[in-house]
Amino acid sequence: MSEIASPLWLQNFRRQAGMRRVIVVHGNVQDLALSPLSSDYVAVTDLLAQVLKDMAFDQVVRWNRADGMRGIDEAARARLVAEASGIAAPAASGTAAESYDMGDVSPPPVVPQTCDPQDFFRIVQQRLLASGRERSAFVIEWPQYLFGSANNLSEAERQWLLLLNAAASAPVETGNDHLGRPSSLVVLVCPRVGAIPPVLLQHNPAATDIVVPSPTRSEREEFLKRTARRWALSEGITPDTAPFADFVDALEGLAIRDLQQLMKLSRQSGPEPLKAEALCNLYRFGDRKSPWEDLNHAKLRTLVQSIGARVIGQDEAIHKINQVIIRAFTGLSGLQHSKKQRMPKGALFFVGPTGVGKTELAKSLAAFLFGDEDACIRFDMSEFNHEHSDQRLVGAPPGYVGYEEGGQLTNAVKRKPFSVLLFDEIEKAHPRILDKFLQILEDGRLTDGKGDTVSFAESVIIFTSNIGAADVQISDDVSSVRQAFLGQVQHHFVHQMKRPELLNRIGDNIVPFNFITVPGFLANIASSKLAPLRRKLHEKYGIRNLVFRDELAAMEAIAATAEARMGGRGVLNQLSKHLIDPLAEFLFEYGDDPGYLRGKSVRVIQRGGGAQFAFDLED
Repeated sequence: MSEIASPLWLQNFRRQAGMRRVIVVHGNVQDLALSPLSSDYVAVTDLLAQVLKDMAFDQVVRWNRADGMRGIDEAARARLVAEASGIAAPAASGTAAESYDMGDVSPPPVVPQTCDPQDFFRIVQQRLLASGRERSAFVIEWPQYLFGSANNLSEAERQWLLLLNAAASAPVETGNDHLGRPSSLVVLVCPRVGAIPPVLLQHNPAATDIVVPSPTRSEREEFLKRTARRWALSEGITPDTAPFADFVDALEGLAIRDLQQLMKLSRQSGPEPLKAEALCNLYRFGDRKSPWEDLNHAKLRTLVQSIGARVIGQDEAIHKINQVIIRAFTGLSGLQHSKKQRMPKGALFFVGPTGVGKTELAKSLAAFLFGDEDACIRFDMSEFNHEHSDQRLVGAPPGYVGYEEGGQLTNAVKRKPFSVLLFDEIEKAHPRILDKFLQILEDGRLTDGKGDTVSFAESVIIFTSNIGAADVQISDDVSSVRQAFLGQVQHHFVHQMKRPELLNRIGDNIVPFNFITVPGFLANIASSKLAPLRRKLHEKYGIRNLVFRDELAAMEAIAATAEARMGGRGVLNQLSKHLIDPLAEFLFEYGDDPGYLRGKSVRVIQRGGGAQFAFDLED
């Protein structure tokens, strides 16, 4: 096997350990790493101890509050404790009892078996301040459980920090005998550097911090190559193949411990081995089946027809959605970026007049892809128009009210990773909110206030906007309307919001919606609401039917009263005004005897061919 190269962070650690007094190692420290010294996967703290021993430290002492000091023999431990407590160390040979002269009046000194932080930090201080050639390295594990809030430290915690800072302040030995060797060192290993009181690092040239990053692509690839025969997958793992590369990409963001657990899951997931993608879904989301896997050529060929039945008069928008979903289905989403597996399945920007079907189209897509209209998760961006309202999306920072609850957006994606995320009226959001969307569209991920990273790789992102709806002139020329809306969007985000990069992330997927100017379309929208109206009348009053002499003529009369600029929503408002409100008054007259309506039909009488209606009952 070829020689293992040290990762950059480990190279930096070795370099810093040769000259610093205090190093805080944080980040992915609870993971495993491939050791260049033992050629095996070991815990990060074990790897740090290996490196320190390889650097010829005379003693490498590991300590945590639960287990005390480890990594040194009993004689060395006793000597360290004795030095720090001012007790004479036991003789090098024999036990304390053997070396004790029975003629002495007092019993021999007892070296305490202590795990107390005060005593340990006293040891650290004594060793780092001691002169001589002996060098000690102390690795402190789980220091996040030692210190409370930096603004509310107890007296004991302040004393421990004082001892650490006193140890770090030891002068640099610059003699010829010392420059080529490291000084005594203390290393604190914790997941978050914020868990260490900042006074230890700030303005302290003797101290530094080093971040252990998540495994890189090459590190994940190396793990899969080393363990290829241990996985139980339906297609196996063959290095240097396209499926192998896709599997490596799909593991983005997972730690080495995650990969080990994933490997165990592959052997425990059932009698039939799973595909790599299904295994990842099972591990990440608790469900081995992805709705994206249910898509097939036959179903996709019905997308335009299926969605077109619900959204009328927006053929160009439906065609664009069809393009985006086919691109995701063929696995070509995000190829213009370097991290294709992390990108959302698609990102679309719907712009156009109110009431023309933008929200309805998003709901229709959710129903088509995921079998449930509730998979369309809607956020009204007019509620996020303040500078700090981004905390509602991702959660408040630690220490703030609501921190434990997380963010509305990140929580929603955790619950439903397979979803259409609809951000309605995006132009009303504060510009700071848009920065979050830049991260989602670029990296496909977002870190919430609790530090959890949420993936958007299985979702479709849709923004809607009414930019220009009041300025663009109504026209039957679809091309001119399209260009007018695109110009309005460009001007708004470039010159007003100062966020042209958001448009760059969306690319060619800005979809202008047309004004609905064809009366037949508006009449069809009104007709689509008669079915739920009839169902409600039957359920509540037992009314058999709602009967028109000429239903189409009645709906066209209502549509003629609506303003074209208001779109389908304007038609529904007129439907309520001219038909539903008078019908409600008619039914109210029978409120004292609602049973009288049961089994009867309501006949709608159109007066004068206009949008004026009367009602009558018939058996």
